[in-house]
Amino acid sequence: MIPLRDTVRSRRFPLITIGLLLVNAFVFVQQVLAGRRAERLLLAYGLIPERFVHFADFGLPPLSPVRFLPLLTSMFFHGGLFHLLGNMLFLWIFADNIEDKLGRGRFTLFYLLCGVCAAFAQIAQDPESTIPMIGASGAIAGVLGAYLITFPRAKVLTLVPLFFIPWLVEVPAVVFLLLWFATQVLSAWMGFGHEMTGGVAVWAHIGGFLSGVVWMKLLEPRGRR
Repeated sequence: MIPLRDTVRSRRFPLITIGLLLVNAFVFVQQVLAGRRAERLLLAYGLIPERFVHFADFGLPPLSPVRFLPLLTSMFFHGGLFHLLGNMLFLWIFADNIEDKLGRGRFTLFYLLCGVCAAFAQIAQDPESTIPMIGASGAIAGVLGAYLITFPRAKVLTLVPLFFIPWLVEVPAVVFLLLWFATQVLSAWMGFGHEMTGGVAVWAHIGGFLSGVVWMKLLEPRGRR
């Protein structure tokens, strides 16, 4: 199922959401322009669980920026154009309403916290992994979790490929998002807990989604609940 738009309209211009879209696009262009050096960028700025957990083996002090900075920078790198476009589509559809609900400052903090929590979920699942974890999907999963509890009665216009025939249907947000979360849990279960399932950090998705529910409850201004 591919979301196309939701039925909730923001009251304010989604400045931070658009800023995140532009930053992710800019970083991807830099990856493309880097050519053969792109792999070095991913190794430097992607989050490698083994390097984070066994930092001493890499000659890093406990509070080294090399150890902690990838918790943030990894959110803005992507493995390919479709990886980027898929993430940015979900961000564009769902994040503006969460930004509107939290306010720009709180939403920025919320987004980064969800991304960090998603990263820790993936690290906890496979601390020995040497694969750089990249992508905004963990933070965006947090946005989806927040949307679930904030706008459960919204509708999501969804494209459903049915025997190669595009079928457009409005799906309740609670159904769409719970189905999405269920696919992540199923993917994690079928992967038997080993590294990334099909190159996708599904545990980061699960951790990000659940953390989004929690952080939304904690950060939402009292007058807007």
